[in-house]
Amino acid sequence: VQLQASGGGSVQAGGSLRLSCAASGRTFSNTMAWFRQPPGKEREFLGAIRRSAGSAYNTYYSDSVKGRFTISRDNAKITVYLQMRSLKPEDAAVYFCAATSKTPIVSALSNVLMYDYWGQGTLVTVSS
Repeated sequence: VQLQASGGGSVQAGGSLRLSCAASGRTFSNTMAWFRQPPGKEREFLGAIRRSAGSAYNTYYSDSVKGRFTISRDNAKITVYLQMRSLKPEDAAVYFCAATSKTPIVSALSNVLMYDYWGQGTLVTVSS
């Protein structure tokens, strides 16, 4: 699976951005997630969209972005999105998408080791 993240850029505080993560190479992964990494800091889990029973998907978010960020997927385009609203200067980071064929338990979704594939990252800057 190859992941291509895009959509990063510069935005003023309070603004919005939508990131995309296009997957190719194999069938769509059961779980896809977004992480970010500010300069000099560790990679932080933002949220994930995980396949549940049948063809349904559930989304999960970290407390730091819940209510402001929304993850969705378009199976026809084999793409996962991260809609970000009410952006703050502290949201500035390189944003990564990740994928795995596994369906981790909820408590494991934030573990970077659960993911087999990573996109190259896209930079988001937020000015105050």
